[in-house]
Amino acid sequence: MKQNQLYLIIGALIVAVVVLGIYVWREESKPDGIELKIDDSGISIEQN
Repeated sequence: MKQNQLYLIIGALIVAVVVLGIYVWREESKPDGIELKIDDSGISIEQN
């Protein structure tokens, strides 16, 4: 039972590291400047 809990903890840590890595990579790959969105709700301007 204790070995299964250890595997579960290690698996959860691996998943957390992968998710955090993907999040950081997406944030770093965003272009610098201004983002302009035009959709049904109107126009939105966001500075990155």
